[in-house]
Amino acid sequence: MDKTKRPLKVALHGMDGRSYKMMSMYLQGPCKGLAVVVDQGNEDIDIFDLDGVNGEALITAHLEKQTQKPAIVLSLHERMIENVLMVKKPVKIDDMLAALSKAKALLDKPATPIKRQDAVVGDKGNDNLDTQAVAKKADQVDEKPVLKKFVLNTDEQKKTSKHQAAMQLDEKGFGAFIGNVPGIDVNDPKQFARASYNTKEYFQGYVESAYKICHSKGQVRQLNSGWNPLIIFPHSQEIWLDVDENQLRSFSGLSINATLGSKMSITPLSQDSSTADRKLERFQSMDAFLWKIACWASKGRYPASIDISQPVYLKHWPNFTRILVTPHALRISALLIQGPRTLANVAEVLNIKPQYVFVFISAACALGLAGQVKREADVLVQSPEIKPNKNQGLLGRILSTLRGKKA
Repeated sequence: MDKTKRPLKVALHGMDGRSYKMMSMYLQGPCKGLAVVVDQGNEDIDIFDLDGVNGEALITAHLEKQTQKPAIVLSLHERMIENVLMVKKPVKIDDMLAALSKAKALLDKPATPIKRQDAVVGDKGNDNLDTQAVAKKADQVDEKPVLKKFVLNTDEQKKTSKHQAAMQLDEKGFGAFIGNVPGIDVNDPKQFARASYNTKEYFQGYVESAYKICHSKGQVRQLNSGWNPLIIFPHSQEIWLDVDENQLRSFSGLSINATLGSKMSITPLSQDSSTADRKLERFQSMDAFLWKIACWASKGRYPASIDISQPVYLKHWPNFTRILVTPHALRISALLIQGPRTLANVAEVLNIKPQYVFVFISAACALGLAGQVKREADVLVQSPEIKPNKNQGLLGRILSTLRGKKA
């Protein structure tokens, strides 16, 4: 078999069951089968999730072995680590493909260390490096690999909410977990005009505004709501909120603009306050937090800022390893990545209930991953038509024959 054409054999490390399955599907689908997941010990390269509870310990052990196999590290934060390829999360298809291509090029030169400036995939200075350039630069480096040891951050490991794996909802549990709006059937096309909600009336809208302020000012700030205070750490991309999941879900689904809107305020925190000891398990990732409260505010509806008759786009795949995965979210992402579509068309093509499309687009819009098509160029070319599977099942062929006879 031609080794240049066979997929890379990849072993995944530091991922729980859901994350493992998600990455396996990601490599086979969006990454076009360039790599296939295999059992540890049979791999060509290793992929580590650095944000997992044991991620840093695993990569440290890997580097100390001085193995000649290339390694790819996934992390929300850019990390400069000797002798590994870094892919920033949420993982973009182009970044992962580039990392896999570089790893494949390095397989023929296993003893050559990866130079620091070549290590970060997606870094502005290295976007145009091809695999030949990487291999050529590797030839020019004669010194022995410098292995960087990690000091394990035990406090970081205790931030269990921040590092917890994605929760995946099926259709059966969706309604009970997300909730619904009495008097509206969001799946009825005749009621689509009523199936929207104003994000500014919900906790989601206030959190979005607070995020923007914290990022623009570069300050740790506290969102005061007359409820439990929400503390936002823009530099580490974390929030801290001392409430349990059920309380947060109930609060996120309430329209609070008329009741608590006047009490909402955002205040800077002093150095002492921002560094105060807090329950580590109450820290959460900013993106994962905003994604789920948007789902709870949506209740199967779409944001009022979206014109239901116009196409929407998706910038890149969400980080499904760390966010709430609603029904058919991966299929919706795969379809929208191909090109803009209306929400109703997405539901029709995938043959799913519109509410699953609405809740997904609500969360994606909250993170800035999706939006309304506004440029003429975006609607110049129609999204590709989804063709039926050529391997039609026996039952399908029988039904087609019967329909032909009736006609």
